[in-house]
Parts: sequence; structure tokens; C-alpha cells
Amino acid sequence: IDVNECTNENPCTQTCVNTYGSFLCRCEPGYELEADGVNCSDMDECSFSEFLCQHECVNSPGSYYCICPSGYNLLDDSRSCQDINECEIRNFTCTLQQTCFNIPGEYKCLDPVRCEDPYIQINENRCMCPAENAGCRDQPFTVLYRVMDMVSGRSVPSDIFQMQATTRYPGAYYIFQIKSGNEGREFYMR
Repeated sequence: IDVNECTNENPCTQTCVNTYGSFLCRCEPGYELEADGVNCSDMDECSFSEFLCQHECVNSPGSYYCICPSGYNLLDDSRSCQDINECEIRNFTCTLQQTCFNIPGEYKCLDPVRCEDPYIQINENRCMCPAENAGCRDQPFTVLYRVMDMVSGRSVPSDIFQMQATTRYPGAYYIFQIKSGNEGREFYMR
């Protein structure tokens, strides 16, 4: 008569399965049977694949979970991270004069545009040099300020934005150039 080793005193650390003349030990999901055939140890699921989580995988007993960096939320798939738009949910510390600008993982407070003499401000992002001012003779008629979000990981070369001259002022000529911020020569115009 077969003795059921599992009923008297469970020799396994987790699940015992009786067999004819012997027994087998099984482990719960997330654990693996050790070489002794009796004990179960936690599997480190994070070591199997770097694609389990978008950001960081954390091993836990019998399982794992994903975490996101500061400024990101974990999505419903429990794997992917999404940027928190602090400007949209009004979770920022900008002054009333500043503009909140969302960037991946955080935000920046942008100061309002200030036009340098001889330019005068005509709206929140445009400065104009009046033609009647002698200091404007060799200066651009208008300067327009734009803030753009450029996401890393884009394939290059890539068009970022397009500017177009108009024939609004007869005899005017147009010069497009990158005035600053291109010391590393990452950008070019065509």
C-alpha cells in the first residue's frame, strides 16, 4: 500500500504531490525548485528580460513590479511610464508672469519675453523695431520667440520647424540664421 508522504508531515517547503512509492515537490508561480528537490527559492524575474518594464524592474517574493522615475506615472499595463504634465494639472510653482512649459519628467518656468532696445514689444512673443527709429536701420524688423519641445530619440536629420518669408514689405530682404544656442553645431538651416 502506497504511503502518502504529503498527508503526514509535508516534506516540501511549498506544494507536495504524492506519487506511487514516493512524492514530488512543486513550487508556486514565481518560485523555482532548488537542487535538493524539496526547497523553493524566489525567481528573479527581472534578470530574465530587460523588457519587462519600461523603466525599472523590482523583484519581489514570487513576483516583480515596475517603477517609473520621478515625474512619470505607471500606466494600467503596470509596465509603461507616462510623463506627468504638471502644467496641465496645475502642479507647478511658476509666478503669474511666467509660463509653465512641460518637459519629460518635470517642467520649466519660462520668463516672459523682454524686448531689448530699440525693439518694442507688440505681443507676448514678438518684438518689433520701428522703421522710424534710426537704430533699427540694420536690424531685423521683427523678432519672434517660440518655445518648442524636442523629444530625444528622434531619427536625424529631421525637420524641426519651417519659416517662410513673405512679400508683405516691398524691397525687403530676408536673412535666416541661427543666432545662438548652436555652439555644438547640432542644428543647421536649409
